[in-house]
Amino acid sequence: MAGHSASLIPCGQFKTDYRRDTTIFPTPASRAFAIAAVLLLCLAPLKIGGVELLSAYQLNMLIQIGYYGIAALGLNILVGFTGQISLGHAAFFGFGAFASAWLNNSVGVPVFWSIPLAGMLTTFVGMLFGLPAARIKGLYLAIATFAAQFILEDFFSRADWFTGGSAGTIAQPFSVFGYEISGDRHYFYVVLAYLVVLYLAGANLLRTRDGRAFVAVRDHYLSAEIMGIGLTRYRVLSFGISAFYAGVGGALFGHYLSFVSAESFTILLSIQFLGMIIIGGLGSVMGTLMGTAFMVLLPEVVQALAQSAGSVFPALTDGIAFLKEGAIGLAIVLFLIFEPDGLAHRWKMIKAYWKLYPFSY
Repeated sequence: MAGHSASLIPCGQFKTDYRRDTTIFPTPASRAFAIAAVLLLCLAPLKIGGVELLSAYQLNMLIQIGYYGIAALGLNILVGFTGQISLGHAAFFGFGAFASAWLNNSVGVPVFWSIPLAGMLTTFVGMLFGLPAARIKGLYLAIATFAAQFILEDFFSRADWFTGGSAGTIAQPFSVFGYEISGDRHYFYVVLAYLVVLYLAGANLLRTRDGRAFVAVRDHYLSAEIMGIGLTRYRVLSFGISAFYAGVGGALFGHYLSFVSAESFTILLSIQFLGMIIIGGLGSVMGTLMGTAFMVLLPEVVQALAQSAGSVFPALTDGIAFLKEGAIGLAIVLFLIFEPDGLAHRWKMIKAYWKLYPFSY
C-alpha cells in the first residue's frame, strides 16, 4: 500500500499556509514567465548584427508605459486596494518631476539620488493632502482631491523658485558616477529598473500586515475599526505611498523629457490615470501595467488607423486629436459596462479556460 501511494502523481497547486496563498507568483510557470519577460525587455534596446530590435518610436512607447505605470500603481494602491478616491494624482506626478529637477539644479543633489528623494518629498505632500481622508470619504473626498489638483497646479505656475513658474524648468539627464545616461536606448534601462523594483515592492506590500489593513479598510471600514485597525493611519498612509509612486514616476518623466512645465499635469492626466487602473483592473498589480499599456498605445493605434483611412475619408485626418481623446473616453465607458473588473480579470478567465480545456465551461 505504501509503495502504491508513493507512485501517485500529485496534481494541482496545494497551499498549506497564508504565506503560500499570497505569494507573488502562484505557480513556477508564472515566475519563469515574468523572469523571461524582463530578460526579453533587457534585449529590446540592443542592436543585433547592426539591426535594431526596436525602433526609437517603439522604445519611446515602452518608456512611457514604464513611468506612467509606476505612477498608476500608486493610484491603484490608493483606489483599488484602500478604496480612497483621488482626482489629483497628476498633481503629485508633476510635483515629483519638479522636485527632482529642483533638488538637482538648486541643491546640487545628483539625479541618481534626486529621483527617490523627490518621491519622498511627494510622499509628505500626499500625506498632507490625504489628511481629509481621516474625516470624509466618497464624493466628498473626491472633491477634496479635486481641489488639491488645482491648488498644486496654481503652485506650479507661481512658485518660480521651485518650478520656474510659467516658463518651466530644465531637468538634467540621468547620470551615475559622473556617467551621463542619455538617449532612449540607455534611459530605457533606468525606467525598467525602477519599474521592476517598485512593482515587486508594491506586490510585496500587499502581502504584509499593512497591505491586508488597506484591503480591510476598503472592504468594510467599520469591521476594520472594530478589529483595531486605525482608519486614519492607513488612509493617510495609503495617500503617502500613492504619492511616492507618483513622485518617482514624475521624476523619471521629467528627466526623460529634460524639461518640466506646469501645463503637462492637468486634471485630464488625472482622469487618464484613473482610466488606466479601471481598464487594467482595480486591485490588481499586473492589471495596472496592462491598463497603462492599453491607455498609452490606444491613441497611437487610433492615429495610425485614421491616417491609413485618410485617403478615403479626409475628415478623419483632420480630426485625429478628437478621435484620440474620444477613443480613451469610449474605452473607459465600455470597460465599465462590459468588463468592470478590467483586463486582469479577463486574462485570468482566458488562463482558466485553457487550463481546463477541453472541459472548460
